[in-house]
Amino acid sequence: MNCKYLVAAALLIASAASVSAQSVRAGIDAWQRADYSGAVAIWRPLAEKGDADAQFNLGQAYRLGRGVPINLAAAKAWFERAAGQGHVDAQTTLGLLLFQNGEQADGIRWLKKAAEHDEPRAELVYGTALVNGDGVSQDPVLGYAYVRRAAAQGLQPAKETLQQLDEILPAADRKRGTAIASNLANQPFASNSPAPSASRRKAAPQAVASATPKAPPKVAANPPAPKLAPKAPPKVVAAAPAAKVAPASGAWRIQLGAFSQKGSAEALYQKLAGKAALSGRRPFYIPVGAITRLQVGPFESKGAAQAACSALGVPCFPVAAK
Repeated sequence: MNCKYLVAAALLIASAASVSAQSVRAGIDAWQRADYSGAVAIWRPLAEKGDADAQFNLGQAYRLGRGVPINLAAAKAWFERAAGQGHVDAQTTLGLLLFQNGEQADGIRWLKKAAEHDEPRAELVYGTALVNGDGVSQDPVLGYAYVRRAAAQGLQPAKETLQQLDEILPAADRKRGTAIASNLANQPFASNSPAPSASRRKAAPQAVASATPKAPPKVAANPPAPKLAPKAPPKVVAAAPAAKVAPASGAWRIQLGAFSQKGSAEALYQKLAGKAALSGRRPFYIPVGAITRLQVGPFESKGAAQAACSALGVPCFPVAAK
């Protein structure tokens, strides 16, 4: 090929990439103006053409019900397309969404990918799973390394979990885990930005969740510190007489997920109903279009609801009762 045509082709490719980036940015600008429908209209054709940032942003729109009706199946599909291209925010959001909805195995698979790219939320959940052997082969040393790496990036729940691990893991394991954490920090893709896929080796446009503060929030931006399984069975003690629990009251609840089938919401509540944090509370199944939101309450304050989320060790957040 003639050299001038090579130059022209390169300029054409660069121009196309620039237009794509500007278009994604235009959608972000529309979102900031609360023009959610406009943002979706900008991102959809880009997403359909394979732009991972647009796919992730479109998934967020469907998850939040802004510019489009809430549709968790569509959100999951767009997150999967972006995650498959190595989009770290999409991998993390998808992993946490699946984990929250009781699909731990699939959730861990995506969180592992994101953790390997140094995403702190993914590192915390995946690292804790490794320590406990939940859905993965137990590896406390590697789990400690991932949790330590997340804590080093300032994630508060990771700092709390690390403190627990420092108390229960042997010094030798902690030392080995610290060395692995240092290696993780020095890996080529150790950053919070989306990793380039095979077809996106140049810097990708910033995703909505990391580009602006008013953009769609990530799922569980500060996930509660997961509970750690004890290394040995606790001592059996005589049960004290059960005390009567006064009915809980208040104007706050915690939301544990949104499901396409009510049965899935009921199954998650049954799994968590015996937790002390939910004692005296009851479930609320809130229909919103084709989905059912699982909320549990009441709680006397937002702080009490948040404390219950932290104690449960699963992604959830406080909501005001309507």
